[in-house]
Amino acid sequence: MITRRRLLETMAIGAALTVAGGLGLAPAMAQTVSAQELGEAGPLGDVTLGDKGAKVHVIEYASLTCSHCADFHNTTFPEFRKKYIDTGKVRFTLREFPLDPLAAAGFMLARCEGNDKYYPVTDLLFSRQNDWAFTQKPLEGLTNLLKQAGFTQEKVENCLKDQKILDAVNAVRDRGAKLGVNSTPTFFINGKTYRGALSMEDLDKALKPLLGE
Repeated sequence: MITRRRLLETMAIGAALTVAGGLGLAPAMAQTVSAQELGEAGPLGDVTLGDKGAKVHVIEYASLTCSHCADFHNTTFPEFRKKYIDTGKVRFTLREFPLDPLAAAGFMLARCEGNDKYYPVTDLLFSRQNDWAFTQKPLEGLTNLLKQAGFTQEKVENCLKDQKILDAVNAVRDRGAKLGVNSTPTFFINGKTYRGALSMEDLDKALKPLLGE
Protein backbone atom coordinates (compact mmCIF):
# COMPACT_ATOMS: atom_id res chain seq x y z
CA MET A 1 0.00 0.00 0.00
CA ILE A 2 1.35 3.40 -1.02
CA THR A 3 0.36 5.98 1.59
CA ARG A 4 0.03 9.72 1.01
CA ARG A 5 2.78 10.37 3.55
CA ARG A 6 5.18 8.02 1.77
CA LEU A 7 4.28 9.56 -1.56
CA LEU A 8 4.88 13.11 -0.40
CA GLU A 9 8.11 12.16 1.37
CA THR A 10 9.37 10.52 -1.82
CA MET A 11 8.56 13.60 -3.87
CA ALA A 12 10.23 15.85 -1.32
CA ILE A 13 13.52 14.01 -1.03
CA GLY A 14 13.82 13.25 -4.72
CA ALA A 15 14.05 9.50 -4.29
CA ALA A 16 14.18 8.53 -7.94
CA LEU A 17 13.56 4.83 -8.30
CA THR A 18 14.71 2.71 -11.22
CA VAL A 19 12.07 0.06 -11.64
CA ALA A 20 12.48 -2.41 -14.47
CA GLY A 21 9.07 -3.95 -14.05
CA GLY A 22 8.34 -6.73 -16.52
CA LEU A 23 10.85 -8.91 -18.23
CA GLY A 24 10.73 -7.26 -21.62
CA LEU A 25 10.94 -10.69 -23.24
CA ALA A 26 8.52 -12.92 -25.13
CA PRO A 27 5.28 -13.13 -23.14
CA ALA A 28 4.70 -16.04 -20.80
CA MET A 29 1.09 -17.19 -20.83
CA ALA A 30 -0.41 -18.12 -17.50
CA GLN A 31 -3.93 -18.46 -16.17
CA THR A 32 -7.10 -17.22 -17.78
CA VAL A 33 -9.17 -14.79 -15.73
CA SER A 34 -12.92 -14.58 -16.22
CA ALA A 35 -14.55 -11.59 -17.87
CA GLN A 36 -16.54 -11.02 -14.70
CA GLU A 37 -13.41 -10.79 -12.58
CA LEU A 38 -11.69 -8.50 -15.06
CA GLY A 39 -14.77 -6.37 -15.46
CA GLU A 40 -14.53 -4.94 -11.95
CA ALA A 41 -13.15 -1.45 -12.37
CA GLY A 42 -11.67 0.74 -9.65
CA PRO A 43 -13.49 3.51 -7.75
CA LEU A 44 -12.84 6.03 -10.53
CA GLY A 45 -13.85 3.64 -13.30
CA ASP A 46 -11.90 2.46 -16.33
CA VAL A 47 -10.78 4.76 -19.12
CA THR A 48 -10.98 2.82 -22.36
CA LEU A 49 -9.96 3.38 -25.95
CA GLY A 50 -11.69 1.87 -28.95
CA ASP A 51 -15.10 0.39 -29.62
CA LYS A 52 -16.75 -0.75 -26.38
CA GLY A 53 -18.44 -3.50 -28.36
CA ALA A 54 -15.19 -4.86 -29.80
CA LYS A 55 -14.76 -8.62 -29.84
CA VAL A 56 -11.39 -8.37 -28.07
CA HIS A 57 -10.53 -6.49 -24.88
CA VAL A 58 -6.89 -5.87 -23.98
CA ILE A 59 -6.23 -4.74 -20.41
CA GLU A 60 -2.76 -3.61 -19.41
CA TYR A 61 -1.60 -3.23 -15.82
CA ALA A 62 1.38 -0.87 -15.89
CA SER A 63 3.59 1.30 -13.73
CA LEU A 64 4.60 4.74 -14.99
CA THR A 65 8.16 4.22 -13.69
CA CYS A 66 8.51 0.84 -15.42
CA SER A 67 11.03 1.08 -18.27
CA HIS A 68 9.51 -1.87 -20.16
CA CYS A 69 6.07 -0.27 -19.90
CA ALA A 70 7.48 2.95 -21.34
CA ASP A 71 9.15 1.00 -24.14
CA PHE A 72 5.84 -0.65 -25.02
CA HIS A 73 3.93 2.61 -25.02
CA ASN A 74 6.59 4.52 -26.94
CA THR A 75 7.46 1.94 -29.59
CA THR A 76 4.69 -0.66 -29.91
CA PHE A 77 1.52 1.05 -28.75
CA PRO A 78 1.24 3.61 -31.61
CA GLU A 79 1.18 0.85 -34.23
CA PHE A 80 -1.06 -1.33 -32.07
CA ARG A 81 -3.51 1.54 -31.67
CA LYS A 82 -3.57 2.34 -35.38
CA LYS A 83 -3.98 -1.29 -36.44
CA TYR A 84 -6.41 -2.61 -33.85
CA ILE A 85 -7.90 0.09 -31.59
CA ASP A 86 -8.67 2.86 -34.07
CA THR A 87 -10.17 0.33 -36.48
CA GLY A 88 -12.67 -0.85 -33.88
CA LYS A 89 -11.25 -4.36 -33.58
CA VAL A 90 -9.93 -4.05 -30.02
CA ARG A 91 -10.94 -2.21 -26.89
CA PHE A 92 -7.97 -1.18 -24.73
CA THR A 93 -7.83 -0.31 -21.05
CA LEU A 94 -4.80 0.88 -19.10
CA ARG A 95 -5.02 0.17 -15.38
CA GLU A 96 -2.81 1.47 -12.59
CA PHE A 97 -0.28 -0.83 -10.96
CA PRO A 98 2.26 1.59 -9.46
CA LEU A 99 5.42 -0.08 -8.24
CA ASP A 100 6.53 2.91 -6.19
CA PRO A 101 5.30 6.31 -4.94
CA LEU A 102 6.49 8.15 -8.05
CA ALA A 103 4.37 5.97 -10.30
CA ALA A 104 1.42 6.47 -7.97
CA ALA A 105 1.94 10.23 -8.20
CA GLY A 106 1.94 10.09 -11.98
CA PHE A 107 -1.29 8.14 -12.06
CA MET A 108 -2.88 10.54 -9.56
CA LEU A 109 -2.08 13.42 -11.89
CA ALA A 110 -3.48 11.49 -14.84
CA ARG A 111 -6.73 11.03 -12.91
CA CYS A 112 -6.99 14.57 -11.54
CA GLU A 113 -8.55 16.24 -14.57
CA GLY A 114 -11.00 13.52 -15.56
CA ASN A 115 -11.07 10.88 -18.27
CA ASP A 116 -10.18 13.18 -21.16
CA LYS A 117 -6.73 13.85 -19.69
CA TYR A 118 -5.94 10.25 -18.70
CA TYR A 119 -4.22 9.01 -21.84
CA PRO A 120 -2.65 12.33 -22.84
CA VAL A 121 -1.00 12.50 -19.38
CA THR A 122 0.07 8.84 -19.21
CA ASP A 123 1.40 9.04 -22.78
CA LEU A 124 3.37 12.16 -21.87
CA LEU A 125 4.82 10.59 -18.73
CA PHE A 126 5.82 7.41 -20.54
CA SER A 127 7.42 9.34 -23.41
CA ARG A 128 9.39 11.61 -21.04
CA GLN A 129 10.02 9.08 -18.28
CA ASN A 130 13.69 9.96 -17.92
CA ASP A 131 12.81 13.61 -17.30
CA TRP A 132 10.94 12.94 -14.06
CA ALA A 133 11.12 9.33 -12.82
CA PHE A 134 14.88 9.04 -12.67
CA THR A 135 15.86 12.48 -11.46
CA GLN A 136 16.76 13.92 -8.08
CA LYS A 137 13.86 16.38 -8.35
CA PRO A 138 10.87 14.32 -9.49
CA LEU A 139 8.26 16.85 -8.35
CA GLU A 140 9.94 19.56 -10.40
CA GLY A 141 10.11 17.23 -13.38
CA LEU A 142 6.46 16.24 -13.07
CA THR A 143 5.35 19.83 -12.65
CA ASN A 144 7.28 21.01 -15.72
CA LEU A 145 5.83 18.20 -17.84
CA LEU A 146 2.27 18.60 -16.61
CA LYS A 147 2.34 22.30 -17.45
CA GLN A 148 2.38 21.08 -21.06
CA ALA A 149 -0.98 19.42 -20.33
CA GLY A 150 -2.47 22.58 -18.86
CA PHE A 151 -1.68 22.02 -15.16
CA THR A 152 -0.48 24.75 -12.85
CA GLN A 153 1.96 24.13 -10.03
CA GLU A 154 -0.88 24.62 -7.55
CA LYS A 155 -2.97 22.02 -9.39
CA VAL A 156 -0.13 19.50 -9.29
CA GLU A 157 0.46 20.02 -5.57
CA ASN A 158 -3.24 19.81 -4.71
CA CYS A 159 -3.70 16.68 -6.76
CA LEU A 160 -0.84 14.92 -5.01
CA LYS A 161 -2.50 15.65 -1.67
CA ASP A 162 -5.85 14.16 -2.73
CA GLN A 163 -6.36 11.08 -0.56
CA LYS A 164 -9.44 9.98 -2.52
CA ILE A 165 -7.48 9.69 -5.75
CA LEU A 166 -4.59 7.90 -4.05
CA ASP A 167 -7.02 5.44 -2.48
CA ALA A 168 -8.54 4.80 -5.90
CA VAL A 169 -5.14 4.13 -7.49
CA ASN A 170 -4.24 1.78 -4.64
CA ALA A 171 -7.56 -0.02 -5.05
CA VAL A 172 -6.85 -0.76 -8.71
CA ARG A 173 -3.39 -1.99 -7.82
CA ASP A 174 -4.71 -4.23 -5.04
CA ARG A 175 -7.38 -5.66 -7.34
CA GLY A 176 -4.74 -6.37 -9.98
CA ALA A 177 -2.65 -8.24 -7.44
CA LYS A 178 -5.64 -10.44 -6.65
CA LEU A 179 -5.91 -11.23 -10.35
CA GLY A 180 -2.31 -12.44 -10.37
CA VAL A 181 -0.47 -9.31 -11.46
CA ASN A 182 2.98 -9.25 -9.85
CA SER A 183 5.08 -7.44 -12.44
CA THR A 184 4.61 -4.82 -15.12
CA PRO A 185 3.54 -4.73 -17.78
CA THR A 186 0.97 -7.52 -17.46
CA PHE A 187 -1.68 -7.86 -20.15
CA PHE A 188 -5.00 -9.66 -20.19
CA ILE A 189 -6.22 -10.43 -23.70
CA ASN A 190 -9.79 -11.67 -23.44
CA GLY A 191 -8.79 -12.95 -20.02
CA LYS A 192 -5.57 -14.72 -20.97
CA THR A 193 -2.52 -13.46 -19.11
CA TYR A 194 0.61 -12.25 -20.90
CA ARG A 195 3.54 -11.05 -18.80
CA GLY A 196 6.26 -8.74 -20.04
CA ALA A 197 6.44 -6.20 -22.83
CA LEU A 198 4.62 -7.30 -25.98
CA SER A 199 5.91 -6.67 -29.48
CA MET A 200 3.64 -6.21 -32.49
CA GLU A 201 4.49 -9.76 -33.49
CA ASP A 202 3.32 -10.97 -30.07
CA LEU A 203 0.12 -8.95 -30.37
CA ASP A 204 -0.61 -10.16 -33.89
CA LYS A 205 -0.13 -13.74 -32.79
CA ALA A 206 -2.51 -13.33 -29.84
CA LEU A 207 -5.15 -11.16 -31.52
CA LYS A 208 -5.61 -12.53 -35.03
CA PRO A 209 -7.09 -15.89 -33.96
CA LEU A 210 -9.53 -14.07 -31.66
CA LEU A 211 -10.54 -11.80 -34.54
CA GLY A 212 -10.86 -14.65 -37.01
CA GLU A 213 -8.04 -13.36 -39.17
